[in-house]
Amino acid sequence: MNWRKSSFSGETGACIEVADGLPCVLPVRDSKDPLGPSLVFTHEAWGAFVAAVRVGEFGVGG
Repeated sequence: MNWRKSSFSGETGACIEVADGLPCVLPVRDSKDPLGPSLVFTHEAWGAFVAAVRVGEFGVGG
């Protein structure tokens, strides 16, 4: 599985990584803990989460 980090992550190290190319699911993990657990989302659920962050629903993003 190939993991990629967001281009918005900068140098802080505080970001997530996603693994592309899997049908039906999108694994997400903490980039600081690559051997730790990952969360698995449907593509639809991940899209809804990203859209909510973009409009500031969680007090961040925008």
